[in-house]
Amino acid sequence: MKKIGFIPLRKNSKGILGKNKRKMVGRPLFTWVLGEAIHSNLDIVYVYTDDDAIISFIEKEYHYTNKIKALKRSIASATDTASTESAMIELAEKLSYNFDVFCLLQATSPFTKAKDIDSCLNEILKGKDSALTVVNTHRFVWNEDGTPVNYDPTKRPRRQDFKGLLIENGAVYTCTKEVLLKHKNRLGTHTGIVKMPEESLHEIDSEQDWIVVENLLMERQKRNKQPAEITHLVLDVDGVFTNGTISYTKDGEHTKDFDMRDGMGLEILRQFGVEVMVMTSEQSQLVAKRMKKLQIAQVFLGVKDKYTLLQSLAKKQKFSLNNVAYVGDDVNDMTNICSVGWSLAPNNAMTEIKQLADVVLSKNSGAGAIREACEFIINYNKRF
Repeated sequence: MKKIGFIPLRKNSKGILGKNKRKMVGRPLFTWVLGEAIHSNLDIVYVYTDDDAIISFIEKEYHYTNKIKALKRSIASATDTASTESAMIELAEKLSYNFDVFCLLQATSPFTKAKDIDSCLNEILKGKDSALTVVNTHRFVWNEDGTPVNYDPTKRPRRQDFKGLLIENGAVYTCTKEVLLKHKNRLGTHTGIVKMPEESLHEIDSEQDWIVVENLLMERQKRNKQPAEITHLVLDVDGVFTNGTISYTKDGEHTKDFDMRDGMGLEILRQFGVEVMVMTSEQSQLVAKRMKKLQIAQVFLGVKDKYTLLQSLAKKQKFSLNNVAYVGDDVNDMTNICSVGWSLAPNNAMTEIKQLADVVLSKNSGAGAIREACEFIINYNKRF
């Protein structure tokens, strides 16, 4: 059974300018659901967009997986008045309906997890012709004429005795190929229901919505942390290994300064069996040469979606994010800072990172911060 995912993205958005590409907890908004789709049971995920920048981003960023494909959608399917179904049918026809299950994933639903996607797929396997995600809300609903919809005001129920209402949260919709062919719709006539947390009901239509959702996401990531023995140390480069500055020559080449004490700290740390990884958004030969000198084998350059890559490495190499210590200094490290077992920030990191980190080091980046982090890990691991 071939199961395909579909993430429709439009270049222009009315409520929030550039919403899909704007950083939510340090990551482009659309990568939250895309990253989860990678780790779901979908066989392939199509990002369908009229934005060339997003297509380029995906082609460069997710080279380590063959599960993601970006395709250009037509102008007609990307207008303000075009329905999502029109884009779904357009893609299905491009694929000659070469799939068994179609899964619509909304980029504006960053609370979606791989398990939610898989639960919807499982509803199809159980015999449903479609499925969708909902939230069980315990709010009392009224009509405009002043009549109640879902309870008797004279017998107001206690919350624990009230079943509430199931409301679509717009996150995940699945259907069989036959439903799409027959009804030209995301839902059929025998629909399965998958419940998601109430926080996933939040929509992102204004700046205030953005702030609320971002804070809820950060709290969710931190809530799921369970500190354990540290087996992996993941390091950013600029602002962690270096002081964050770059020197340019007249020919345009630049230099970076590294602290030799950090290198010794990493050498000692590896003697205690801790794997060291480097993950940076920059494509730098200087960094590659320095890491080779430090004998760090796992070096990942040009990474914009660090969280999805870290999840993929953890899955492939069979370690948990709870076993990871991460050192970062800026917003593109934010999701990892919120998600790993232990997060550390140099003393001169950005304020928003220091507010989220578990440990703020006394040393600045490029001036012994990594050495201090290594000493922290060694001392912390002694309890195990």
